[in-house]
Amino acid sequence: MTGPETADLEAETRRPGPRVHWAWVVAAVGFVAILGAAGFRSVPGVMMMPLHDEFGWSHGTVGLAMSVNMTLFGLTAPFAAALMDRFGVRPVLCAALLLITAGSALSVTMTASWQLVLFWGVLVGMGTGSISMGFVATIATRWFEERRGLVTGVLTAAGATGQLVFLPVVAEVTTRHGWRWASLIVAAAALAVVPLVLVFMRNHPSDRGLTAYGATEASPPAVVPTGSFRAAFDGLRIGARVPAFWLLASSFAICGMTTNGLIGTHFIPAANDHGMPTTVAAGLLATVGILDVAGTVFSGWLTDRVDPRLLLVVYYAGRGLSLLCLPALLSPHANPGTWVFIIFYGLDWVATVPPTIALCRTYFGARTPVVFGWVFASHQIGAAVAAAGAGWLRDLQGDYDLAFYLAAGLCAVAVLLCLGVRAPASRTPV
Repeated sequence: MTGPETADLEAETRRPGPRVHWAWVVAAVGFVAILGAAGFRSVPGVMMMPLHDEFGWSHGTVGLAMSVNMTLFGLTAPFAAALMDRFGVRPVLCAALLLITAGSALSVTMTASWQLVLFWGVLVGMGTGSISMGFVATIATRWFEERRGLVTGVLTAAGATGQLVFLPVVAEVTTRHGWRWASLIVAAAALAVVPLVLVFMRNHPSDRGLTAYGATEASPPAVVPTGSFRAAFDGLRIGARVPAFWLLASSFAICGMTTNGLIGTHFIPAANDHGMPTTVAAGLLATVGILDVAGTVFSGWLTDRVDPRLLLVVYYAGRGLSLLCLPALLSPHANPGTWVFIIFYGLDWVATVPPTIALCRTYFGARTPVVFGWVFASHQIGAAVAAAGAGWLRDLQGDYDLAFYLAAGLCAVAVLLCLGVRAPASRTPV
């Protein structure tokens, strides 16, 4: 680059920096994108009964669509990160938001259950999977040298915030105006983020003539190797050689089963079975989203001070006890017992993430992000199994009691798995 282009870049470099570093603009757009993508997470539980009433689709059929969604959500994440490396954040993010928009908007035309699987499962699953932990890691790593942990926590919490924002709205609109209007609201929310991404999102600080926030010198963008997709599979290969990987992945799969798969998908219809109105149940689930933020931050603080294996044992044991009690706590009203469950479950929802990442870091060092990507994929596969399985059990038994009891037993298995993890006393990261 020579002549006028060099002079323009030097002038941009000498110009006093903006009062707000562009990294915060990128983080804000990322937060809004995750927020918009999270809108769909509030849809299945609210719309399960309306779809059953209109089309006769069983809980298992809707659960199957969410099973496909959650599977693709987990499996898409490692490859979406590779696509962002190769083609840039902006085009991948826009494509993901358009997939969510298409899946939600086209669902209003559904007449057959296979269309539910295609629109909710495939299109929305791939879209939301592209705006998940890989996207968070990309923004935090590229744009922030300082405050990286803060940005990671805030962007991770955006999903819970989206649940808080959309659940009451979707429930109210579905109750008053029907599920199709609620689907269109979710589609519009995802579509509305696209212009913000096009205008404000950038791939690297150098695109704005800046350094990363807190960096003292510019670092050139990393050269992406030809086999960037292979790097994702390398993470699986590295993890598979270490027994702790399988223990953590298995316990995290149970985490997914007992959160997104079971409670996230089926809590509202389970509450409906006990006579609780959808709007009340949606409000309770939205409260889980609020408490989720506080619980995750507090768990991160504890992880720095307490053995992460002990934390995981306590989290899974407490979750199992609460699921064991849940059938007796549900009623037509949000009684004190129900609120105890909601408060505990909200604080515990993703409290398992910080200690699980900490244990991965102990074993895999600098390779932790790519290895944890596959541990996270196991979380979503577990969620997929529970979303489909709990719906099938509801159709078979007429209630969700057996699903809750089985989930409680799986939490006991997770306790044993975590007890089996032995942090190496002295080990060179893989």
